[in-house]
Amino acid sequence: MYFIFVYLFLFLSFFSCNTSLEMSSRKTSKNNTKLVVGVVVDQMRFEYLNRFKNKYSSEGFLRLINQGYSCNNHHFNYIPTITGPGHASIFSGTTPSVHGIIGNDWYDKIKDKTVYCTTDNKYQTVGADAKYGKVAPTNLKVTTVADQNRIFTQMRGKTVGVSIKDRGAVFPSGHTANGAYWFEGLNEGKWVTSSYYMDELPEWVKDFNTSSNMLKYLKTWNTYYDINLYQESGPDNSNYEKGFNGKTAPVFPYDLKELMTSNEGYDIIKTSPFGNTMTTDFALSAIEAEGLGDDEFTDFLTISYSSTDYVGHDFGLSSVELQDTYLRLDLEIERLLNYLDQNVGKGNYTLFLTADHGAAEVPAYLSDINVPGSNIGKDDFSPLFDAMKAKYRVPDLIKNISNNQVFLNHERIRSLQLTLEEVQKFVVNKIIDYSFVSNAYTATTMQSTYFQSGLPMLLQNGYNQKLSGDVLFALQPGVIVYGPKGTTHGSGYSYDTHVPLLFYGNGINNGISYEPTSVTDIAPTISALLGISFPSGATGTVIEKVIY
Repeated sequence: MYFIFVYLFLFLSFFSCNTSLEMSSRKTSKNNTKLVVGVVVDQMRFEYLNRFKNKYSSEGFLRLINQGYSCNNHHFNYIPTITGPGHASIFSGTTPSVHGIIGNDWYDKIKDKTVYCTTDNKYQTVGADAKYGKVAPTNLKVTTVADQNRIFTQMRGKTVGVSIKDRGAVFPSGHTANGAYWFEGLNEGKWVTSSYYMDELPEWVKDFNTSSNMLKYLKTWNTYYDINLYQESGPDNSNYEKGFNGKTAPVFPYDLKELMTSNEGYDIIKTSPFGNTMTTDFALSAIEAEGLGDDEFTDFLTISYSSTDYVGHDFGLSSVELQDTYLRLDLEIERLLNYLDQNVGKGNYTLFLTADHGAAEVPAYLSDINVPGSNIGKDDFSPLFDAMKAKYRVPDLIKNISNNQVFLNHERIRSLQLTLEEVQKFVVNKIIDYSFVSNAYTATTMQSTYFQSGLPMLLQNGYNQKLSGDVLFALQPGVIVYGPKGTTHGSGYSYDTHVPLLFYGNGINNGISYEPTSVTDIAPTISALLGISFPSGATGTVIEKVIY
């Protein structure tokens, strides 16, 4: 009898073990993702999915919504909501407090000068004469999900980053990318990279950069549909738009080739929907030439569509130009999906689409409809310098005011035998009285108090102890630091934080959710789908309902 029980026990154990292995194998086999495509639309508010819905193709944004998973209550969880930090946070799964990209540029307290987020003078431009290719992901202090995939596959999985903006290509593709490419406009009109990645452009990029190829994006921009059908936007000619130099009014059509001389040469392509067309064309060339998705090792392609941001800045949220740009971008998404279906294969790729930030309405428009909103400039902070001089009898206690932060002169404060916290509090008490400031906090408070909600939490998530200033502040809703026409972003209000998040393809459930999600959740979710380690600084969580 004893031997019967032993035999039965061993048999059941063996059966259970094999069943578990089989179930594990089945679960793993669902992840046959050959290519992950991470799409970021620069300056896309969530509302654009609904506002322009009736004119979208059924195979672009709507295909992602109807056949994928849509997180409709998706927000950024830090300030500032701008491009560099946005792309870094999406792909690293953490906030500027950890990854170190606290702005597009910021005042460097050690170097005593303003630095750009991707600049690294150890490297050179590859592919053009421009000086703007001295670029690397050096300032990003953590890994990205693309880095983790490269490490997991023993560097066999490839990563390629594509964007008109260098920061839109460099930060998503991470430290280990095989290539990151961006567009150098002005008088060159070329896609370039940095010697961080390679010493010479691949032949396929050189072929793409031929003058005959680039000229096709310099064409006349007219509305895709009859302009009278653009009822979701304001009038074509409004007082809220900057438009292009050399044109008397911001109205269609725009002859880009004719206007390029007055608008920084090839850079004019950026501020048109053809910049997005060019980005798609380049991305598809990268897939083919680099063989992305061709083998059993998962590859990454990161695409950032930047022209939406340029158009938004110049023309504002209610412009016909912005709507036309999104209707045309919808067709680019359709073209991208169709190409992936045909060349990578349905069921072989996973795609997510989100944005790096939203945007504010043009304050002049808000004022005209009796909604609070205003523009301010650097001169609005000049009273602070006067107050500091009157209080402490010296003119140089403030070194810099930028990115809604005040940087103090620590050395001077010590020489006056003042405490840093005392001077920080004085600044806070002064600027909180300004009508355009809503909140202000000292760096000491950011280091000693844990905030769990509201603007203080967003400021704290954007605060990096080594890099950030001595005082952080937030502006009132509807207030922007910008000129009288066009708009910008950067706040912690919903118009800047609420952006789309769509998942589609292999391993993705079909559904919709209004549960809160944060930008830091994207990288952990993709990591979980692939079964790889989270990025090194990840603070977000997996959105479990998205994946199966």
